[in-house]
Amino acid sequence: MPERRLNTSRPMVLPPDAPTTPFPIRLSGHVVKGFGRGSKELGIPTANLSDDALKALCEEIETGIYYGWVQLGDKDTAIHPMVMSVGWNPYYHNEKKSAEVHVIHQFEHDFYNAQIRVIVLGYIRAEQNYPSLDALIEDILTDVEVAKNCLDRKAYLEYKQDELFVHVKN
Repeated sequence: MPERRLNTSRPMVLPPDAPTTPFPIRLSGHVVKGFGRGSKELGIPTANLSDDALKALCEEIETGIYYGWVQLGDKDTAIHPMVMSVGWNPYYHNEKKSAEVHVIHQFEHDFYNAQIRVIVLGYIRAEQNYPSLDALIEDILTDVEVAKNCLDRKAYLEYKQDELFVHVKN
């Protein structure tokens, strides 16, 4: 397998320092089966949003790559950073628009049918086509680093306490 690297020509932190309109966007639903490429081909597993959640999301934003926070299930209260692709995945020539959330966390199992809660807080870039699978993976890995850096700011960290997420009551 080729060495995985980042696209160092891109900025690693994006403005603004706090979410601005149309963000935050809150979504919830269940994880549905996608195209099966995230884990297998890319090594980057995704949780796919249902058509209903996708429809609600697309009324708010354009296609592209976004970042925010995500929580899966009803028992695990962990909130993880995420990047989300919304669109047609031009490299794969999709005929159906999708919303695929890559949770930036290693899971030991899949989470099909799990409850998913997402807060979208910012935009990274437009979706685009790639000359190779390696170039696509390089940009996705860069998106992950950009998301982590952007979310590490105070105004973004505060959204981990949002009422959308299930919190342990003490």
